[in-house]
Amino acid sequence: MFYLGVDVSKAKLDCMLLDSKTNKVKAKSIPNTSAGFTQLIEWLAKNKAPDAYIVMEPTGVYHEPAALALTDAGLTLSLVNPAQLRQFAQGLGVKTKTDKADSAVLARYGATQQPQAWQPPSKSARHLKALLTRRDAVADDLQRERNRQEAIDFGSSPDEVKQSIAQSITFLEAELKRLEQMIEEHIDSDPDLRKKKELLETIPGVGERVSSNLTALFAAKRFASAEQLAAYLGLVPVQWESGSSVRGRPRMSKAGPSHLRKLLYMPAVTARRWNPHIKTFSDRLLAKGKTKMAVVGACMRKLAHLCFGVVHTGKPYDPNYAFAA
Repeated sequence: MFYLGVDVSKAKLDCMLLDSKTNKVKAKSIPNTSAGFTQLIEWLAKNKAPDAYIVMEPTGVYHEPAALALTDAGLTLSLVNPAQLRQFAQGLGVKTKTDKADSAVLARYGATQQPQAWQPPSKSARHLKALLTRRDAVADDLQRERNRQEAIDFGSSPDEVKQSIAQSITFLEAELKRLEQMIEEHIDSDPDLRKKKELLETIPGVGERVSSNLTALFAAKRFASAEQLAAYLGLVPVQWESGSSVRGRPRMSKAGPSHLRKLLYMPAVTARRWNPHIKTFSDRLLAKGKTKMAVVGACMRKLAHLCFGVVHTGKPYDPNYAFAA
């Protein structure tokens, strides 16, 4: 079996091909372009490894074209969590940090750990994710301009500056509205996306932004359980204990996408009042003496579990489900 470790950068892909039977390796560097992906596939065929198992580390947006091109060509590919890869490299005693060394570690990781194959998201899911990313960027820009406007109202800035900020706010408000309309139309045009969003919005506390972002997540990634979803979002507690002297307070792992955790915070706060499951759960934790922030974090995790439940079962939220069991 051949394993191909691919270290991704903006300009190139550093590849290391490992033959798990002979333990021999071959290295190659190719451009991170469409022509480079074709070159890589041809190189694998030349080395009698046309079905090599590819392992790469997600690197912002730079890995996406390569991952999609290679899976479209019929190759199996895994995306490895960077934190897990660092721990694996430390276990191997690898201290060198170069692109070539990283690709070798990726190949070794694939051969020994047998990571789960990555399932590429549909074009519709990728389209939705891109729209949501742009929407969030425009919303952030709009908030910054509003903050500037508030600040200059207390100062003595020239009228030209005030006018510039006002014009920028007007443009960003219109652009934000246009993007939100495009997101709504895109979801409505896809029956699967529309169904997921409708199910999510039956949960008290889940609004438009949360439902849209989680719809994109569920369309792009498959989760086997609610616990797996919570772990991906970085909402699981991490214990910090050792022997009899170290007793740290458990904290959220925060290992997943931070923007989704940020989105879930206020819905969890709202759900503590209006969602019967989360309200009961919150009251029970408070009665045990848990801090308010710890309770909110636990409610975020509970809310994620409920989101998984409605999407997994295909049934709307039932406020009486848990209490009837």
